[in-house]
Amino acid sequence: MSWSGYDGVDTGAPAPTDNAAVTESASSPWGQTRSTGAALTTINRPKPDFPEPVAVDHHGPARVVALCNQKGGVGKTTTTINLGAAIAEYGRRVLLVDFDPQGALSVGLGRLDPRELDLTVYNLLMQRDVTIEDVLLKTGVEGLDLIPSNIDLSAAEVQLVGEVAREQMLGRALAPVINDYDVVLIDCQPSLGLLTVNALTAAHGVIVPLECEFFALRGVALLMDTIQKVQERLNEDLVIDGFLGTMYDPRTLHAREVLATIIDGFGDKVYSTVINRTIRFPDATVAGEPITRFDSSSAGANAYRELAKEVLARWPLSVHDA
Repeated sequence: MSWSGYDGVDTGAPAPTDNAAVTESASSPWGQTRSTGAALTTINRPKPDFPEPVAVDHHGPARVVALCNQKGGVGKTTTTINLGAAIAEYGRRVLLVDFDPQGALSVGLGRLDPRELDLTVYNLLMQRDVTIEDVLLKTGVEGLDLIPSNIDLSAAEVQLVGEVAREQMLGRALAPVINDYDVVLIDCQPSLGLLTVNALTAAHGVIVPLECEFFALRGVALLMDTIQKVQERLNEDLVIDGFLGTMYDPRTLHAREVLATIIDGFGDKVYSTVINRTIRFPDATVAGEPITRFDSSSAGANAYRELAKEVLARWPLSVHDA
C-alpha cells in the first residue's frame, strides 16, 4: 500500500508499517533512516542554519500571512500565537487576527472571555462605524497586538453573502494599519468557507500547519484547490510560504513516515523546523501566554524561535518583491 491516491498527495512513499525498523540521528528529523520491508528511505535533507534576523529601523508595510488548514486540531492557533510572539522578539511589530468564531486565539493569548467582548473582528467587518483602532487590543507581549473574535463571527459567513466584493472585506478592514506592522498573521477557522476565502484574498502568503498524523494529509488537495482558485480569481499575488510539520513525535514510526511523505510531496516548501508534541503548549494556553514567555527556555519555545528565523529568512525583503 502506498500514499498514492490520498487527495493528490502521490509520492510513491510507502505507507506506515508498525514493524518497520527506524534509526535516528540526534533529535532532529533530518538524517533519519526508515526501513519498510526491503526499502530504505532516508530523510537526508540538510537543516540550514538560519541567521539571526537583523534589526529594523522602521516598520511596515506588513506581510499578511494566513495560517490555513480545513482540518481542525493541527496547530493553527498554537502556531499563530507562538510564531507571532517569536517574531515580535526579533523586534518586529506583529498583528494577530483571530478569524475563527471559536475565539481560541483570543483566549490563548490573553485569557479573554470572548463572550464579554463588546467589539470584535465581526463588528469590524459588518459595521461601518467601527474602525480597526476600536477593535485592536494590546497583549502582554511587546510589539504583539490582537484583533479578537467570538461566536458572532459565525454570522458573518451568512451576512457577507449579500455584500458587494464580499471576499475582500477583511483586506479592506486591515488596510488602515498595514503600514504600522511588519507582519500580520491570520488564524483561519477549520473550513474552506467565505471567511477563509477572505483571509486568503487579504494575504500575501499561506502557511499550512500539518499534523504529523495520517489523517492530516487527507483534504490537502482540496485546500490546494481553494488556494489555486483564489490565486486565479481574487489574489494573483498569493503564494504558499510553506508547510509546517506540527505535533511531531520522533519516538513513533508513524510520525516519521508522515513527515517523510510531506517532504516527498512538497519538497522545499516544507519548513526545516518541525514542531514537536509537548505538554508545555497546552500549559501555556491555559496560562494565556505564548510559550516564549511561559517557558522561555523550553524546547517548544526554541522551536518557534527557529521557525521565526526561517520564516523571516524565506520571506522577500519587501512585500512588493513577493
